Formats: sequence, structure tokens, C-alpha cells
Amino acid sequence: MDHHYLPARLTVAALVHWQGRFLLVEEEIRGERRFNQPAGHVEAGETLIEAARRELKEETGLCAAPNAWLGNYLFKPADSEATFLRTALVFDLSEAPGQHLPEDPDGDVLACHWFTLAEIAERRPALRSPLVWQCIQDYLAGTRLPLSALQAFIQSS
Repeated sequence: MDHHYLPARLTVAALVHWQGRFLLVEEEIRGERRFNQPAGHVEAGETLIEAARRELKEETGLCAAPNAWLGNYLFKPADSEATFLRTALVFDLSEAPGQHLPEDPDGDVLACHWFTLAEIAERRPALRSPLVWQCIQDYLAGTRLPLSALQAFIQSS
């Protein structure tokens, strides 16, 4: 049997919830406005938790620690050869003091939005991938996995 294996691209996403709203970033992808959780690729030498915290800070300016692991999501877009493995982490800011006014320090994001579920539902056709909606549904269903299950063994030469 001839097997053809393509490596998955490892990404992280920050599901951020605060006062009944979810934080989404607005991006331009191939000339179209898209909405996504703060997300991106894991860089060399990073743990999944470090990568999610970095992406959240880069895309929104928010410094926060995750409360839980939401899950892993495999996605193969129809228009791409790439397969993505997304690890989503929960950042529930409901108990966090202070202002939560996101900004975009790195310039890649057009805007940051705190949307209600209804506002996200209205924008479903413009979500970056089906994973955005699925992560929100899993969060609302109460899915919370322990961060301690995300083990990292990073060796350097």
C-alpha cells in the first residue's frame, strides 16, 4: 500500500470569554473580511500554552493565562493541501479584574471585537473556519479539559 502522509500544521487558538461576550479578531484573508479567535502557528521551542498566550498578546494586546484546554481540532480546508491541527485554550476573563480593551499591537489584525453569540451567529459565513463556531459551541457546552494534560518536552541541542 502506498500511503501519502502530509504533516499537519500545528496552530493554537485562544477562546476568550468575558461578560457574556467572545473576543474575535477581524482579518483580511484573500481580500475578504474574516473573523477568528486570536490564533496562529506554534513557533519553534514554544509550548502550546506559551504559543496561545503569545498569539493573544500579539493580536489583541491582552496578557492573560488560560483557564482550561478546550480541545484539539483537525481541519482540512477544501481549497488547500494543508491540514491544520488546532489546540484551543480557554481564557475566561470573567473573574479577572481591570479593563479588557483589546488593541492590535502587531498590525496584522484589522480590529478586535467583543461579540455576543447572536452577533457571531450573524457572521457565520465570514468566520475564518468552521473551527471558530465549533470552539464556541464546545465552550458553551461546558467542555473544560485540564491544562496539566498538555505536556511539553522541548529539547534543544
